[in-house]
Amino acid sequence: MVAGFGAIAALGIMVAGYGGAGASTAKTTAKATAHAASVPCITSGSGKATGSPIRLGAIVTNQPGTSFTDITNTAQAYFTCVNDHGGVNGHPIKYYIEQEQTNPAQVAADAKKLVQSDKVMGIVGNTSIIDCAINGNYYKAHGYYIIDSGIASQCYSSSYSATVNMGPRYSSDGAAQYVIAHGAKKVVFDQSNVPGTGYNVGGVIDIAKAAHIPEVSLTEDVPISDANSVALKEVQDAGAGGAVVLNFTPPEALIILQAAQKLGLENQVQWACSTPCNTNFLSSALGPAWNGKLHVNAELNLTNESGPDGVAYRALLKQYAPSIALGSFSEMGFVEAKIAVTALMGVKGAYTTSSVNTAFVNVKDFKTDLLCKPWYYQKLPVHLPNNTDRTVTPDNGVMVQQQGCFAISPVDPEVKYIRGIEASRGL
Repeated sequence: MVAGFGAIAALGIMVAGYGGAGASTAKTTAKATAHAASVPCITSGSGKATGSPIRLGAIVTNQPGTSFTDITNTAQAYFTCVNDHGGVNGHPIKYYIEQEQTNPAQVAADAKKLVQSDKVMGIVGNTSIIDCAINGNYYKAHGYYIIDSGIASQCYSSSYSATVNMGPRYSSDGAAQYVIAHGAKKVVFDQSNVPGTGYNVGGVIDIAKAAHIPEVSLTEDVPISDANSVALKEVQDAGAGGAVVLNFTPPEALIILQAAQKLGLENQVQWACSTPCNTNFLSSALGPAWNGKLHVNAELNLTNESGPDGVAYRALLKQYAPSIALGSFSEMGFVEAKIAVTALMGVKGAYTTSSVNTAFVNVKDFKTDLLCKPWYYQKLPVHLPNNTDRTVTPDNGVMVQQQGCFAISPVDPEVKYIRGIEASRGL
């Protein structure tokens, strides 16, 4: 983490999300909601865009046990909607997606392909376990300010990345905060054995220490082959009055939780999960036996929330990507794409790498009902614009809110540092 941030110019345009939190009257909100349902993306005209393309790209992890493709596929759906309704000031968006399998050489090559061969003007929707660690200096050297879903620590401790999520570390922080606030005497944190495990658990360790309770760290190879053994060990390590916090993608979390139910363990401890578990796929698959028993840290809003962006998000998937599940991952793709398009709409003159990335970094006060607080980029040494979220729980096949928006604990030193920057810059 950067130790200080010096004098940072107060750059920024006020970019408000369409139909965001600032609607002044019920009539305006109703009109925005109706429009969101019929045309679920920002529009600048009618008919298909025919101008020269704005080239955007992304790198996404897709491998056995870990896939984030719902994020980039939803962003693609959003851009397709924009292209069908006039594009960005008449320009269609052409979106290049590179899938990777946490191979450093492959990830480095993907970034070079996007920049040098595909000549993308901006990078939106990156969701890779190692991309920020491998390609950060490359992006910075070539003037890219990426709008992404962060995983690696470098996504948050850098000037070139601003995420719509808070990533596995801070989301796990929030899950641990919840169970500790509800009386957990011990926290067992279990996660997939992929790069970054030490970083992911760091905040949970700090939060448990501040609460004067023990913490146990576990990792599992994915795909998980013996979920019964995993669930049993988690509960045994947690003990009476303890809690288990999971940090897995939905399919892997599901098999652990189903194994726990099979073994009669769902009532033996508190169960919590980081953001990936915020999906109706998981709630539906678990069934009513888990109603109110799984506490999921949700970096974005409920998938059935009634705000304009919630309506637009569901309409977008229904019209353009019906095979994608409602959940935090697809919400991230929606928000990333909308931030990018909103910024691009304000570009004056030609769309170039310079003008696109200037538009991205200047975003400030982007409002959407899918996030607890307005989102920002700005020229800062580090970025964690989403650091306030909620807790959700299964309820007869859907996720419902269990706890309203709350701040991730500054006991985690990374969170404390970014809050200082926000306070000094009025963010």
